[in-house]
Amino acid sequence: MGFLYQGEVIASRQNRRVVDLCKLEDRKARQAQKRFRFDGIKLFCEAVQRDVPIDRIFLKKGSAARVEARFSELTGRDPASVLCPAFLLEDELFDKISQENAPEGIICVAEYIDRFHKMYIIEKEDALDLPEGPVLLMESVRDPLNVGAIIRSAAALGIRHLVLSEDCADLYHPKTLRAAMGPLFSMPITRVDHLAGAVESIRKSGRRVFAAALDDTAVRLGEFPFQPGDCVVIGNEGHGLSWELIRACDQSIYIPMQAGTESLNAGVAAALLMWELCK
Repeated sequence: MGFLYQGEVIASRQNRRVVDLCKLEDRKARQAQKRFRFDGIKLFCEAVQRDVPIDRIFLKKGSAARVEARFSELTGRDPASVLCPAFLLEDELFDKISQENAPEGIICVAEYIDRFHKMYIIEKEDALDLPEGPVLLMESVRDPLNVGAIIRSAAALGIRHLVLSEDCADLYHPKTLRAAMGPLFSMPITRVDHLAGAVESIRKSGRRVFAAALDDTAVRLGEFPFQPGDCVVIGNEGHGLSWELIRACDQSIYIPMQAGTESLNAGVAAALLMWELCK
């Protein structure tokens, strides 16, 4: 058996379902509908295996049988077990709307993953409900590729939770999804309206928070021991951390580098910091 195909093969870019799909390329549309799109068979399999609420799928007519076979190979499941509508698109139309350079033949629409990804308004006496273990915070990391790479590294290295300022890149941006891959679908992530307030809340709970910043008080990474429950904040790709955020933290830390070199990419810097946190 195959996916649950609906209706005739779609050939027009003006088809209502195709128009609605393409609207999800815009962040405001994603937020209004609380849905996002992503392309590719591997991401689709990851989403199904992690119980992401799939709303519908679109398949390239000429590749549908190959996608079904690949799905069964990767998951061990019958495509008919995916209980969402499936729509066939003519090959030329599919290639035009795909976000992949080499389309694999499937585009998915899923609902926002609210059980893992939450928005939190920081009030004066609030305390963030964070799990035990290390936590990484991000201030104004705008590049979706960096946010996605950090999510993927966090899952690999053992970070239990991520906290993002409200102006970080959209979790459901196609580049974030592609860089993060499956871990995005199950990584607990809290987005907050006031990150300095969140840091103060974390410190009130007895945990230490370190700012990744080079200032007069900064200590060299690797020359002091992290403790269980410590947290680190990384900042914007071009401007680093705000002074408000640095002042809210317990201590600044820096990554030693050779003289004359540029600062590290945010994703690379975050991976080094998370490695030390989780050692």
